[in-house]
Amino acid sequence: MTLSLKAITLSASTLWGGAMLFVGLIHMADPAYGGEFLRVMSSVYPGADTAPTLWRVLIGTLYGLVDGAVAGCLFGWLYGTFAHSATVESRQSLPR
Repeated sequence: MTLSLKAITLSASTLWGGAMLFVGLIHMADPAYGGEFLRVMSSVYPGADTAPTLWRVLIGTLYGLVDGAVAGCLFGWLYGTFAHSATVESRQSLPR
């Protein structure tokens, strides 16, 4: 089985963007929920803060989608590189 770089990129993007979306939406309904998380995220994502507005939630979601895609793509690329290296290395160490 090989790792699909596109699939892991889309998965990470969806998970992180979805997390930002759901925490933001719940925070809009109940300002006590997720405030600290959103404050930390606002230090990384400018414009995505604890203001309970739909626009701020969408900005945070967009940042999460892009950041998740970049992180997923890097993770998938590194994994593929290391997995290929380990496979080549293990084939070279086999007795002939």
